[in-house]
Amino acid sequence: MKKEFDPYHIVKFPLTTEKGVRLMESENKLLFVVDNSATKSDVKKAVETMFNSKVESVNILITSKAQKRAYVKFAPETQAIDIATQLGLL
Repeated sequence: MKKEFDPYHIVKFPLTTEKGVRLMESENKLLFVVDNSATKSDVKKAVETMFNSKVESVNILITSKAQKRAYVKFAPETQAIDIATQLGLL
């Protein structure tokens, strides 16, 4: 039995670090903490669903504290700064 797709279970919360803000401005990327069982395609689908935007790529990093982070690069027509403003990060 396949479970229903829930984007809010995959993406836990956005991260705003110095590096994250720099990536947002220079490379049109946002940084999210995601569920440890999430794959790149799960994260891409979840972010596209949640923000009604086009995602170009997703890179995953697992920290030393076993926290999974996703670097999400948006397509040129979607500005990461606009999404960060929607989330109240800026």
